[in-house]
Amino acid sequence: MGVYVKRLSDGSEMNHGADQRWYLASMAKVPVALAVLRQVQDGRRTLDDELALEDGDRIDVGNIVWNETGTRYSLRTLIERMLLESDNTAANMLIRAVTVQTLNDGTRQAMGTPNVTLTTFAQVRRDVYAEVHPKARDLDNRTLVRIASARNGPARVEAIRRAADVKRTDLATTSMDEAYDRYYRRDLNTTTLIAYGAMLERLVRGQVLPDAPPRALLYKAMKHDIYTGYRLQAGLPRDHAFIHKTGTQHRRACHAGVLDPDDLQKALVIVACTADLDEQKQAGPVLESVGRAIRQVALGG
Repeated sequence: MGVYVKRLSDGSEMNHGADQRWYLASMAKVPVALAVLRQVQDGRRTLDDELALEDGDRIDVGNIVWNETGTRYSLRTLIERMLLESDNTAANMLIRAVTVQTLNDGTRQAMGTPNVTLTTFAQVRRDVYAEVHPKARDLDNRTLVRIASARNGPARVEAIRRAADVKRTDLATTSMDEAYDRYYRRDLNTTTLIAYGAMLERLVRGQVLPDAPPRALLYKAMKHDIYTGYRLQAGLPRDHAFIHKTGTQHRRACHAGVLDPDDLQKALVIVACTADLDEQKQAGPVLESVGRAIRQVALGG
């Protein structure tokens, strides 16, 4: 487990494994939103601009994946779907709009480190499945979505094998655990908790989004006014505003946000991740306990 907490009023920090690299999963969607909103702020786009769904955007998790090619969505809707519903296809559409290079340039600047490389969520699937067999890199998005419908484990391996049209003896591994472990060792879509926290700090200080309207939209999409009772928030005081995003993938779980983001005298940046725990059954209670500890130590109970 890694935990990073920073009190913005005096700069005091708590760091447990926060200088190690952690897999972000859907927490990478906050930098995606920042990349889009910076272009809105600079006048290059408006929130009412629309993007059309392309087959190359489709990937599992969320509802947009099931809609017809050519269906149009405003940037505002895509940001909301991406953050509120963690829709991966919405994220892919936004990344396509700003480009992967622009996303990474902005993310490195916001996090204050050159050591972060984000990809599309479709690329994540291709990279993981390619650890089972390299031909998976060439699969189209609809096939990736179909593979994801197979239960993670032997059934997923078999779905990859069938889609790649290879013999079982040709597979690099028959274990999805091993495939994910190999992928995680590549350090894509990872960063330190300190760097992620620095990005959140720059956000609430108005440094990455100086204009209030786009920042307010992002806060709303990060559930500023919604109590989820989930992971960190389940242990934090219910009457404090919390902008946040979770991230979940095989044996990886994260939760990050800013408590009291509207008041820099009270604001706390909190970033926590777990690895090698069941991402649902085990990680949730662990992150809730982190929230409780922060409440007791940093907020006086």
